[in-house]
Amino acid sequence: MNRLTLLPAIDLKQGRCVRLTRGRFEDETVYGTDPVAMAQYFRAQGAEWIHLVNLDGSIGNNEANRDAIIAIVKSVPAKYELGGGIRTLKDIKIWLEAGLDRLILGTAVCEEPEMVREAAKLYPGRIAASLDSAGHKLKIRGWLQDGGQDVLTAAAGLKELGISLVIHTDVERDGTQAGPNLELAARVAEVSELPTLIAGGVSGPDDLLAIKNLKAPGIIGAISGRAVYEKTLTLAMAREIFG
Repeated sequence: MNRLTLLPAIDLKQGRCVRLTRGRFEDETVYGTDPVAMAQYFRAQGAEWIHLVNLDGSIGNNEANRDAIIAIVKSVPAKYELGGGIRTLKDIKIWLEAGLDRLILGTAVCEEPEMVREAAKLYPGRIAASLDSAGHKLKIRGWLQDGGQDVLTAAAGLKELGISLVIHTDVERDGTQAGPNLELAARVAEVSELPTLIAGGVSGPDDLLAIKNLKAPGIIGAISGRAVYEKTLTLAMAREIFG
């Protein structure tokens, strides 16, 4: 059984720490205007990994949060993964050289699989995939477009591309605190045969206990944003439950 862990999420929109509901850009809650302070807060709680999302990047504005992301990485000693708008080898090289430990590719996995394969060869162990789905329907480009694949079909091809880790997000639950889609995430882990993080809807200790009780091979933990901001879930709670 893998050691389970909770990754706090910092989603950045125009330099602010926000959470969207079901990925809708017009439905945002702002939790802070100082991303470095937010990273310091999570690190002080004992976060080993912090999950960063460039929301503006996901819809094509890659520069919007660059300074904030680099400031976080340089100022707060932790491990960082970043997703949102990373779609070329140039993007990947720039972000890894900026100090990110792991990059998360979503749209590129669907649209540029050969580029993803090359990236995984160039940077072994540092390229992850984000499979974001509404039900079984894959969503790409900031969840605004249909990816044209069933999420399990996409999952089945990840290992062959050299992907090291997969994140499954249930778009319809993201930001709702309605509980994660455990059954589908477990299937993604099973089909991909890769370490898998669960995202979307994680709301409190009961959800972490449910993840633990899944005993699903491949599931290595969860990502949470709104719950850790609103303190219905803390890293201390996660350590107590996950062990």
